[in-house]
Amino acid sequence: MVNKWRQTMLADMQRELSFHPEINFIFKDANGNTQEQIKQINELINQKIDLLVVSPNVAAPITPVVEEAFQKGIKIIIVDRRTSSENYTAYVGASNYEVGESAAAYANSILKGKGNILEISDIPGSSADIDRHTGFSDLIKKNPGINFISKIYEAGDEHPSETNTIKFLQSDNDIQLIFAQNDRLALSAYNACKSLGLDKKIKIIGVDGLAGINGGIDLVDKGIIKATILYPTGGGEAIQTAVNVLEGKPYQKQNRLATTIIDSANVRIMKLQSDKMLAQQDDIDRRQKRIEQQEIITKNQITIIYAISISLALALIFGFILLYYLRENKKINLRLQQQNLEISNQRNQLIELSKKAKEASDAKINFFTNISHEFRTPLTLILVPLEEMKNNPRLDSVTQKLTALIQKNAFRLLKLINEIMDFRKIESDKMILQAEESDIIQFLDDIINNFKGLAKKRNIDLRLMSKEHGIILWFDASMLDKVMFNLLSNAFKFTNDDGFIYVSVEKNAAENNVVIKVEDSGIGMPQQVADKIFEPFYQGNINDRKSSGLGLSLSKEFIQLHQGSISVNSKQGEGTIFTIKLLPGKDHLENDQILSNKIPNEKSYYDERIFLREPDNTVANAENFATENKSDNTILVIEDNSDLRNYLVEKLSHTYYIIEAENGTAAIQMAFDNVPDLIISDVVLPGKDGFAITNILKSDIRTSHIPIILLTIKTEMQSQIEGMKSKADAYIVKPFNFQFLLETIKSVLRNRETLRDHYTSELPIELKSHAPKKLDKKFINDFTSIVESNISNDKFNVDEICKSIGVSRIQLYRKVKALLGCNVNDYILAVRLQKAKYLLNETEMSIAEIADKVGFSSAAYFSTVFKNKFIVTPSEFRDKGKVTN
Repeated sequence: MVNKWRQTMLADMQRELSFHPEINFIFKDANGNTQEQIKQINELINQKIDLLVVSPNVAAPITPVVEEAFQKGIKIIIVDRRTSSENYTAYVGASNYEVGESAAAYANSILKGKGNILEISDIPGSSADIDRHTGFSDLIKKNPGINFISKIYEAGDEHPSETNTIKFLQSDNDIQLIFAQNDRLALSAYNACKSLGLDKKIKIIGVDGLAGINGGIDLVDKGIIKATILYPTGGGEAIQTAVNVLEGKPYQKQNRLATTIIDSANVRIMKLQSDKMLAQQDDIDRRQKRIEQQEIITKNQITIIYAISISLALALIFGFILLYYLRENKKINLRLQQQNLEISNQRNQLIELSKKAKEASDAKINFFTNISHEFRTPLTLILVPLEEMKNNPRLDSVTQKLTALIQKNAFRLLKLINEIMDFRKIESDKMILQAEESDIIQFLDDIINNFKGLAKKRNIDLRLMSKEHGIILWFDASMLDKVMFNLLSNAFKFTNDDGFIYVSVEKNAAENNVVIKVEDSGIGMPQQVADKIFEPFYQGNINDRKSSGLGLSLSKEFIQLHQGSISVNSKQGEGTIFTIKLLPGKDHLENDQILSNKIPNEKSYYDERIFLREPDNTVANAENFATENKSDNTILVIEDNSDLRNYLVEKLSHTYYIIEAENGTAAIQMAFDNVPDLIISDVVLPGKDGFAITNILKSDIRTSHIPIILLTIKTEMQSQIEGMKSKADAYIVKPFNFQFLLETIKSVLRNRETLRDHYTSELPIELKSHAPKKLDKKFINDFTSIVESNISNDKFNVDEICKSIGVSRIQLYRKVKALLGCNVNDYILAVRLQKAKYLLNETEMSIAEIADKVGFSSAAYFSTVFKNKFIVTPSEFRDKGKVTN
């Protein structure tokens, strides 16, 4: 509850605020609780108020939060009690030190310089408590006859306790005067003295001097206390100062309020004045309430007038609108009749078009199905002869390897066609389950055995785990075979060598199903990919590896046809677990889904699987690189398909030295490290694609001279234009003729040789034609400029060129070799000798001077080198006036 002094201060504030209705006033009372006051100030800071008026409960704890508000730009008005710092906008209040001094002076006068004094306070640590005590004690010390006995505290704000006072007076009753720091404590002290029979002996001085019952003035008037010190609230002055601050008007930072002592000499006058003021305030309040009531009545009357006016206006408007719409309704009805007739005709046309569209769709589906079947016939005619050729013992190793490569990719094509046909069957609801009773563990073991060879080659721990010896289920062997093959193929695809792939089978009695899990230690996948992995045509780009997007979608459809479920649990970098749940028995299957008589010699899906074992090209590659009469040119082959990459490497390695890469990032680094003579790159690659590779290499001075041939399945003209814009030297569409590729390689290398011949004329420093590549021209200009500027330096070497251009020695040698057809040292020597020929013909310098001018350490060495190059000595060359080569 707010004490009377603060109620008076609040009333003074509200009275002053009545003259400023534009100000929004928020009042919060902490009831003497310091932590609550801190919380309330923080709430006001968060409300982004413009100005804060605060009367600190206790100085030190409140200071940090007030400073925080001040630093955030909020104006601060401190009222009554101070904080521990000067970080505020203005202070309004009386001097508590002077209050203490006034109380001490009055006490000295009524005690006549001799007596014992007790001080009572309520809030330890507040600025008022500290300042009043300091002022009181400082003045008392100047009167040796007056003894300041002690200072005690009584809890409670509006109604302080008397406990501590009674205890003190009982222990030491030789007290002549009590200084209470407010009138409430003074009344409490009086009651304590009265209860002990000391009310006539002990005189009491209070502080506040408030009007009203039990206010300081009333207590003096009744003789309960000897005197009270008027301590003005400053509420009105605080609001006046706040308004000046907000409106940018002049104001004082320190606003000191006057105090005075009220005792029997002036209490009558003060009481009459205060009673008169209270009566006037009551009259003002009544008048204010009356004005507010009149304002409410006026507002209501205005609102009613506005409502009536708006209603009349709306009635007129609606009347005109109704009249208008009655006229328009007739027109609309006529138009609607015409539109209904048009809609009826359009509906008939749509029905006809829908019928034709369905016929066209059915025709497309039939064509799609038929053409897929037609694909199988030529594939069969490819696969059957290939099988015979493969088993022919007279075939050499190279032909056998090519035959295996053809057979592998023919089976891969057959698998893709089968997936498309299965997908179309599911779309048209023509996929029928043909379940038969079989041992699921034996079935899975047969499938896993087909992957043993690949697992052994890659040192992958592949195993089937089950606590059961056999579990009988009803399932479609062909469908489940496709599902398991797809899951295991994916596991091998995304599991690194030396990893593991586990297939587990168990009965789940709680859910009454059989659970099959395929777990691997592979690269895993992010959650956003796992959430969409079973969607048709979704190509989850996992570690830059893409798929057709049909395999897992079909697997889910096949499992759902069994009334089962399939799910995935994966975490990137920690592997993947696919879980299949199948129901036991056959009660969940329809009669037409159960295969009663198994068709003998039925072709199983195993016959259409792709080969899992990759061809071993290690020996062949070693033999190819050992082939005699190879070209000196090195070719970098960039292709993510291992079959095609191995094929190109094997075919080209008979003629060229080959290095290879399977993704764009590795390829770029290999190009920088090896500086090949030519690059053959696929366009669609993991990481950076072929266009990006071309742009990077053609923009770097180390590799800008390397010709690049792009291979792609993109046949669109726009893709070919994009390839040429990326500065590629040739663009070949897959499938391509190998002989055409070989001739393209030769043609590009010949063009590069022609360019090199152009730069290696007799005077390479006098090149006049423009290089076809801007970066190549810049490199040659920089290179020749560095050589020419250092021609007289006999200590000039390759390291200085590398440092100036910013390339390594091997990159410099390969770049110069590619563009100029000679090594760096030969080029420097040629430039020096050409300069020497010019000086011999055009100047009278001696042979020794010319040798020094062109960077030779001695004239004898210069003459030897010159003669070896031009057959004649420098002197003979000068005498003849010409060069004999």
